[in-house]
Parts: sequence; structure tokens; C-alpha cells
Amino acid sequence: MINIRVNEKNLEYDIHALFKSYFPEEEITIEQSEATEESNGVPSFYDIRLTDKEASCVYFPQNTYSDTYDINASDMGNEAETENTEGLDRSMAKNALKRCIYRTLKKQTGRELPWGTLTGIRPAKIPMKMLEEGSSDADIYRYLKDTYYVSDEKTGLCTKIAHKEREILKKIDVKDGYSLYIGIPFCPTTCLYCSFTSYPISAWKERVDDYINCLKKELDLVYSLYNGRSPDTVYIGGGTPTTLEPAQLDELISYLKALFDLENIAEFTVEAGRPDSITHDKLSVLKSLGVTRISINPQTMNAETLKVIGRRHTKDDIIKAFEIARNCGFDNINTDIILGLPGETADHVRYTVRELKKLSPDSITVHSMAIKRAAAMAGYLKEHAELKSINTPEMLSLVDKTAVELNMSPYYMYRQKNMAGNFENVGYAREGCYGIYNILIMEEVQSILACGAGTVSKRVHGNGLIERCDNVKDVNLYMSRLDEMLERKKKLFRDLHAVNIR
Repeated sequence: MINIRVNEKNLEYDIHALFKSYFPEEEITIEQSEATEESNGVPSFYDIRLTDKEASCVYFPQNTYSDTYDINASDMGNEAETENTEGLDRSMAKNALKRCIYRTLKKQTGRELPWGTLTGIRPAKIPMKMLEEGSSDADIYRYLKDTYYVSDEKTGLCTKIAHKEREILKKIDVKDGYSLYIGIPFCPTTCLYCSFTSYPISAWKERVDDYINCLKKELDLVYSLYNGRSPDTVYIGGGTPTTLEPAQLDELISYLKALFDLENIAEFTVEAGRPDSITHDKLSVLKSLGVTRISINPQTMNAETLKVIGRRHTKDDIIKAFEIARNCGFDNINTDIILGLPGETADHVRYTVRELKKLSPDSITVHSMAIKRAAAMAGYLKEHAELKSINTPEMLSLVDKTAVELNMSPYYMYRQKNMAGNFENVGYAREGCYGIYNILIMEEVQSILACGAGTVSKRVHGNGLIERCDNVKDVNLYMSRLDEMLERKKKLFRDLHAVNIR
């Protein structure tokens, strides 16, 4: 257990995230304390303080602190990491504090983190903003190095992605346009690592039609709010949308097309997702109705791992799903893989990317395993200590090398809490096969209207303000409280086309 004392409660989130980056498996306790009331015998702890004059981090090994020792970081010499914060605004002062913590942990562990002190999920937003303000790549490099201690490799990656995102988004009306997300919260089974809204389709087959009817009512509202204006992108995700029957997919997408003219939208993606949910009839429906991009997501090509994570398909099922998709005419197929699955090593990843290369997908999204409390994975790893969740630079390099061999370049990225190896998720794609919706949702530059259980709508205002409203996750509650969900959207987009809101 790692014990931390802070002088200010509002610092807890940033401190916890940084310590977790170094010690992902440790329990971390943080308490607000002046640390003057304890006596000899206390366990080891970190004393972390931020004032209007100084940021400091001091580590006290067990039994070294007594009630006669008044902590003063400036008197601790080499034992303390400090920075002057006088005159700094709140954001800059917190960055100074995180640098003090980082230097302390680096000194103790001998390790540097690839992303330094950066704990946010959208690192490309920093170079994006700086490019918009006229900064050069050299300016971005210095800022990321000096402010966050980001490695050369990750600085180069997020700067390259920022340039690519800017290029792609030039074709999108990010200011006045919007994108549409439709959530299908059903799956063949729930994967061990999953924390998304997901319910077994076997238990909901008789009520899927009711759910689709609720989606139609939400789509009616979207049409009203935007006065019939078509979205720039449409993304049907989940869950696994292809758990729906062909007729149900036809009904939902046909209804969508009857409302909106989708002839000229930039992208229409459907997550085919699980290979065990894919049939020729389903993909034929998607193609005939104008879907331009699908995602087939094996996560790994290793049979034993697929069993561990609860996916009831094989490598042959993945190959067959690709064959069906190509035969149906899809020329923009993404595939997801996860690095850091239980028990997988670099050799497992090497096998996965070698097999994927044979399928020649048009884009690859590589996820670094993030162990979330809402997923069953956390408990499973505790029960099976022999199976570690490990990600390494070598594993990331294997995917990067394969992407280059497939004529792909990185185009978007994001990070999550508790990621194996403190790395990132990266999307690679061939020219013209980029997931535009992925960029829009990550960079938060365009409003997103989201329909379905567990979805979140996002209103992006011209001044940079972002407002959100969420739909309840439970499918039964979503359907029974649909009017409430509609009212939330009306309120969020209240001044958009007020004359259309009833």
C-alpha cells in the first residue's frame, strides 16, 4: 500500500493518476493532513504540498517521522523535490507539483514514463491547440518536454497525429455541423475486459424491436433539433450492432435514411465487432444501405487468449468474417487488437499482427489494455496471478511496423486510466480510410448527438465550452424513461432550433 498525505483535497485526482502510472497494482490511499499529529511508528508515506509559493514532494520511509519533526520541504535538501510556484496560475502550479512527484518516483524506481506527467486521455489536443495558435513543431517539442517530461518518441507521435487530424478535419464543418452516434447495447457474450454498456443478446431477443422503436423516437428528435440537416458522420456502435438480425438492421438504418439525406456524409461506420455475430446477410444489408466503413475486432488471434477473455470465436471465424466483408464490397475495414491481454507476451502479439497482415485490413486500432473496476478483468487477474497484463515498447513497435508495411500511418490516439505500460491507444489507417468519427469524439471539436442506452451526447460551443447529457445505461430503464432522455437532449440543445422543439 502507498500512503500519501496532501495539504489540499482538490489535488487527489492528479496525484492518484500519476502514482498509478508508476504503481498500477498498488493500493493507494490519499488523505488531507498537515502531517504533524502522528508519532513514531507510522508507515512510510509521501508528503505532497502545493501553496502559492512552492510545490513539494517528500518521501518518508517507515519510522523516520516523529511528532517532533515539523515537515518543511525546503529544509530537506536532496530528500525533497520542490519548485517555485509564486506568480503561477493554478494549472501551471499543478504541473509544477506533478513534476516534483515525477522526479521523486523516477529517483525511487529508476524508471521514466513514456508520457511523463501527462495523465489526461487526449494528449494530441495539446499540439493541436498549439498548431492552431501558430506554434512550430520545435515549440511543441520544447513545451511537452519542459512541462510534462514527455519522451521524444511520444512527442513525435502526438505531433504527427495532430498534423494528420488537422488535415482530415478541414473537410468537416466542425463548428456548425454534428455527428450522430447510435448505441446497440447487445453482445453475443460479455468480454472479460469490457466495461461498456453490454447485455447478452440471448436474454433480449424478444425486446430488441422495442429498443429499436425507442431509437426511432430519439432520431426523430435529432431531426427536429437540427431542422433536418444531415450529420457529417454516423457511427453505430455498442455493444455489437451485428447482434441484430438482418431485418432489424434494415429497419433501423432505413428509418435513419428516410429522415436524413446521407448521400454525401463523410463517413458511415457500423461496428461489426465480434466475428461470431457476422453473416453474409447482415453485411449485405449494411452495404446496400450505404454503410461505408465497418470494424471487425478480433482483439487477438491467439486461441487460448480468446477463451480466457470470453470470446466464442476462433481465428478461422475472423478470416471468414473478412472474406464475407470483402465479398460484400467493403473496402474500408478496421480491425481492433488489444495489447496487454492476460498472459500475452511479445510472441503472442507477433503472431497476431502476422495473421492480421494476411487479411490486409484498411486500418488497425491498437488498444493498450486498461483494467477498469467495472470490468470482470480486475477480479480475474487477482485470482490468476500467473497471468499478467503486460505491454511493452516492443509490442507497440510490432504493431507500428506492421501498420507501416500495410501503408498505414497513425491518425488518432487517446489514453485511459490504468493502461498497461502507461502507453496509449493509436489508430492507423491507409489514406482515405481514416475513422473520422474517432477524431471528432476524441478531440471534442464537434457536437455529438448520441441515441440509445448508456450513450452520452456532447454539445460543443463556439467558445470552447462543452456540455454533456447522458442516457441511463440500463436498457429497461432507458425504454421506460425515454421521455426523460428526450427532455435532456432538448435542454442541452435548447437554443439550436428552438422553433422545432415541442
